[in-house]
Parts: sequence; C-alpha cells; structure tokens
Amino acid sequence: MTLRQVGTSDLMVAPLALGGNVFDWTADEAASFAVLDAFVDAGGTMIDTADVYSAWVPGHRGGESERLIGHWLKRDPAKRQAVVIATKVGMMAGLAPATIAAACDASLQRLGVERIDLYYAHKDDTATPLTDTLGAFDALVRAGKVRALGASNYDAPRLIEALDVSAANGFAAYSVLQPWFNMVERARFEGPLQDLCVARNIGVAPYYSLANGFLTGKYRSEADLGKSVRGTRNIEYLRTEKGARVLAALDAVAAETGASLAQIALAWTTAQPGITAPIASATSVAQLEELLGALRLKLSAEQIARLNEASED
Repeated sequence: MTLRQVGTSDLMVAPLALGGNVFDWTADEAASFAVLDAFVDAGGTMIDTADVYSAWVPGHRGGESERLIGHWLKRDPAKRQAVVIATKVGMMAGLAPATIAAACDASLQRLGVERIDLYYAHKDDTATPLTDTLGAFDALVRAGKVRALGASNYDAPRLIEALDVSAANGFAAYSVLQPWFNMVERARFEGPLQDLCVARNIGVAPYYSLANGFLTGKYRSEADLGKSVRGTRNIEYLRTEKGARVLAALDAVAAETGASLAQIALAWTTAQPGITAPIASATSVAQLEELLGALRLKLSAEQIARLNEASED
C-alpha cells in the first residue's frame, strides 16, 4: 500500500484512517480488537481517537476508546511499530497549558505508549492565548511525549494565526488539520481552509467522511433512521434535495464500478486536493473490509466530475 506523508511531519500513513470513536461504545472489546487486527493486517496505519471518546455514553467519562486501544497494544506489543496513534485534547476542558499537560499524561497512560504520534487540539479555545496553548504543545514535543501536532475544527483565520504564532516563537507547529468534510457538507472545508492547507502543506484527515453512514446508502427514508444509534443524525440529509441527488450519483457510479457507495464516497474524498487520509469507523470486520475496498478503487476523472456536480450546494 502506498503511504502518504502527513503534511510537513515525518509521519507516513495509509490513505484511510480508522476512527476509534466506536471503540467500547457500539463496538465492544472483542469486536474492536478484531477490527483493529484486520486493519493492521490489511496495511492500515493511522488509528484516530480522543480523550473525550466516549463521554457521551451513559456511565462513561471519556478515555474509554484510548484505554481499549491500550489493551489491544498490550496484547500484541509488536503492533505498536505498525501504527500511528492520533489522539486529541481540548473538547472537555479547553487548551490551557496545565490542562494540555495533564491530559497528555493521562492519554499516554491509557494508551500504554511512551509517545503520541499525532496530538490534536480537538477544538479551538479562544479563551486561552495561542501563545500559551502552542507553547504547551511545543513543550510536549520537546519532552518526547508527542511526535507531531494537529488542529481539529479550526477555521482558516485561526489556523493562519496559530501557524504564525508558532513561527514567531519557534514552537512546533500544527502540521495536520482534522476538519468535518464529506460529500454532503463540502462547505465546511472547501474554500479558504482547503486553500490554506494546500498552500502550507498541512495534511488533512477529515472526519464524518461518510456523513454518519448516510453516504453508505443505509438511510434512504426517515423510516431507516432507527437502524443505528446514529441514524437520527441523518434526518437533515434526507430532507434536502441535495441528499437525494448525491445518493443518486453514488448509485450511478456504483452500477458502473461494482463498488459500494461507502467505497465510492471515500475514494472521492481521498481524491480531493489536500486530503491525506479520510477517517472512517467500523464496528465489525465485514464493515472494515468494505471500507478498505476504497483503497483499491480509482474513480475516473469523469466520475469524480459527476460526483462533484451532484454534491455542489
């Protein structure tokens, strides 16, 4: 599998990242271990998680996904050399220096690793000066606790400001962006933010790549929304003409290629300018194998153009 460099960092990853938000939530330990094993065995590299996963589940406090990944790595330590572990801080308590330092140590302990490969600011914290936040991240890099830094959910002006602050102070800089981006919500990334990432060689690992499963074709009507715990999040897509238009275009390309809608949606995302590796989750090996099929699918320029047209606002 051809690996891609992650922005200006020294990380190299396969062009599909495995989302860890489902671990110890909709996928129990046995299912999660099976998915993780199959992902690595197929040549997958980057596993994406966060300290907040899955605090939204009754009885959970956050850190469940990281802890499960740590148990998986402990079971087979050799897997550590095969994977790039990405995790995040800031969704629960902001990005003050003390918060970042404590959260990093907690994530390292849960994961059972000595260094986090890619550490994201999960969302911007305008209440904390960027010099403080970026200085704290830089200290982690200098201490050997973090290999590379990323920003998630930053807009273009704020990302530019963060890059400038790092340059002015000699801090380690964000080399990766994790935005919300998929075929039915292109405006969240396209435009100034995408242009900035391409111009500055910022790697891009978008989340919600399958729009909560909508782009798999699983949800064709409101009656389908009960098929999963995340189904109701798709109601807005179903109620727009664009949602139906995108599914029709995916159906047409599926008929031409024999690929699934999920594979086509991921292949489309991977082909967009600046994209390094879209993130997608799987709760079973069968789901994962379908997602991995996107790595073998090469859409024609004409098919990408049709999908672009169908997914325009």
